[in-house]
Amino acid sequence: MGLFSRKKTEHVEEKQIPWNPLTDLKQLDEIVEESKTIPVAIFKHSTRCGISRMVLRNFESSYEIPVNQLKIYYLDLLSYRDISDEIGHKFQVMHQSPQLIVLKNGTAVANASHHSIDASELKNFV
Repeated sequence: MGLFSRKKTEHVEEKQIPWNPLTDLKQLDEIVEESKTIPVAIFKHSTRCGISRMVLRNFESSYEIPVNQLKIYYLDLLSYRDISDEIGHKFQVMHQSPQLIVLKNGTAVANASHHSIDASELKNFV
């Protein structure tokens, strides 16, 4: 047995976030409309950044919002930089990575970046 080996004694259930991929600029208009009936969150993630990966893992492990209370989008900003740029322009939010933006009634009501992203804070918007 290695120095860092540990026997698994219990099964840990993985949480599944109901991600909606954000892959088309046209979706932004749909998101504005959706946010008029349900809060919407957009998670902008840089797939090449270690900090972004760590923040995403922490976010996913602490996310507990029921599907019918918040719609959540995932944006791979390296693959869809044009969408990331338009988000900044459309919602008047300076680009950060990673970044979480919350929309209600077509407007950005909150945003956080890097280690300030906390999934438990989303409960304040549902």
